[in-house]
Amino acid sequence: MAITLVNPSGLPEISAYHQVSIATGSKLVFLAGQVAWDAEGATVGEGDLAAQVEQCYLNIGTALAEVGGSFDDVAKITVYVVDWTPDKMPLFLEGVARAAAKVRATPVPPGTLLGVAALDVPEHLVEVEATAILD
Repeated sequence: MAITLVNPSGLPEISAYHQVSIATGSKLVFLAGQVAWDAEGATVGEGDLAAQVEQCYLNIGTALAEVGGSFDDVAKITVYVVDWTPDKMPLFLEGVARAAAKVRATPVPPGTLLGVAALDVPEHLVEVEATAILD
């Protein structure tokens, strides 16, 4: 496996992600930000943050599988959420958990969550991008 996830002593252990990833592979994979589109380009879960987070993560899983990877290969995730407030965290984590159950993985590499004013179209509430390392 090209990625080792670590929570260093002296930093808080956060259940939603790890603080550090150590990458040892040789093939870098940069995924475009994924929004809540299905394979036909229709928005999934309009108005439902958890459903959109789930679809974003499933789309990342699909993209990774296409290049021979999985969530085990993800070194970093960046999440953009429209009008983010901390009270949305349970919905965000619900979406991640639902996707994790479907892809049989726990996508908890280091991550950054950013609140943004808007995304590409008004119905998109979240966008997730990932960087992976493959051997």
